[in-house]
Amino acid sequence: MRLTVIGTGYLGATHAACMAEIGHEVLGVDVDPDKVAALRAGRVPFHEPGLPELIAKHTASGRLRFTTSYEEAGAFGEVHFVCVGTPQLKGSEGADLTYVDAAFAAIAEHAAPDALLVGKSTVPVGTAGRLAAAYDVEVAWNPEFLREGFAIEDTLRPDRLVFGVGSRRAETILRTVYQPVLAAGTPAVTADFPTAELVKTAANAFLATKISFINAMAEVCEAAGGDVTKLSEALGYDDRIGRRFLRSGIGFGGGCLPKDIRAFAHRADELGVSLAFLREVDAINMRRRDRVVELARELCGGDVLGARITVLGAAFKPDSDDIRDSPALNVAARLGLDGADVTVYDPAAMDNARKAFPLLGYAVSAEEALRGADLVLHLTEWPQFRSIDPERARSLVRRPRIVDGRGGLDADRWTAAGWRFSALGRPAPNGEG
Repeated sequence: MRLTVIGTGYLGATHAACMAEIGHEVLGVDVDPDKVAALRAGRVPFHEPGLPELIAKHTASGRLRFTTSYEEAGAFGEVHFVCVGTPQLKGSEGADLTYVDAAFAAIAEHAAPDALLVGKSTVPVGTAGRLAAAYDVEVAWNPEFLREGFAIEDTLRPDRLVFGVGSRRAETILRTVYQPVLAAGTPAVTADFPTAELVKTAANAFLATKISFINAMAEVCEAAGGDVTKLSEALGYDDRIGRRFLRSGIGFGGGCLPKDIRAFAHRADELGVSLAFLREVDAINMRRRDRVVELARELCGGDVLGARITVLGAAFKPDSDDIRDSPALNVAARLGLDGADVTVYDPAAMDNARKAFPLLGYAVSAEEALRGADLVLHLTEWPQFRSIDPERARSLVRRPRIVDGRGGLDADRWTAAGWRFSALGRPAPNGEG
């Protein structure tokens, strides 16, 4: 089939490349001519493993092209996927639907009468129905469930597909689009518009709640002298609970979970339903950042003024260069405002971090970042940081003190190498403070 993908950011570029990979002819559409030029040249303006190679493969074959023209897109596509962002509204918890509304209006103006417009953006429940009523072209909703760092895998081999449709025809078209994925055994759920929209927001709310639950347990462990890593291990053996998303740490960030749970609670309020627990989920998440700042002050004698602090991590998660609502950079910036000399290192997110936080210091390697440090904060769980040799690291720093904000380091190994080791929700090794 001939598909267009409106919006070539993280979601759109990935979806376009993967649809070409399963055999479709794809035209990516974006209003940013610089982004389109970069993608035509095979350059991807963000970090996602395997995506540059996939885009280069299919632009070279001619199966994947990019344009700024909605007129060209309307003439080309049988199915149009809208993959634009829904950021948080300034001054509100709600979602900003400016880009979604503009994309639907632009493609609907040029689409063929029998085309199908498919939303993939995460939107407040009720959006699909409103858009379907606004245009003569048929609308469907097909929410995305991508994890940064695993986006290609999650598109080609998802754990489920959700089709929000208003007709059997729309369902048939979507099943045709995804036929190779469905043939591989991926389950599909066909639903009405509101249910399809709610699947994504409910999934994000559940995951955020699970993360904040174990972080709340970390707070209890800190107060009671317990060990949250052992607690989560024991809970994870319960099949009803499971181990995934049950590791405590500095909390979640990124461009999805924080803004999506706020928008979900806001929309529920509009519908007369209270999801007040999601605001506490958000509050618990933010308190974990506060706790890392408190630990840094404690380990620096009550005041970080003049202390040289190394922050390992800038992206909100490993295998990404996304710094949106990054817990690591939030902590780094706050310590910098308190007078600390902060140096940041991240394997992928350095350029983005420099642009957003130009007053922080940056190193070209972990070793350079560690040199002369009074305190080290491990705040993004890159595999490279877990493999740092504590003995070698101790020879580089001025004072061997580390806070593991992600629960991924071997406390005994670091302590044996002479480090004062602190972690969220865990007692200090050997009874150290």
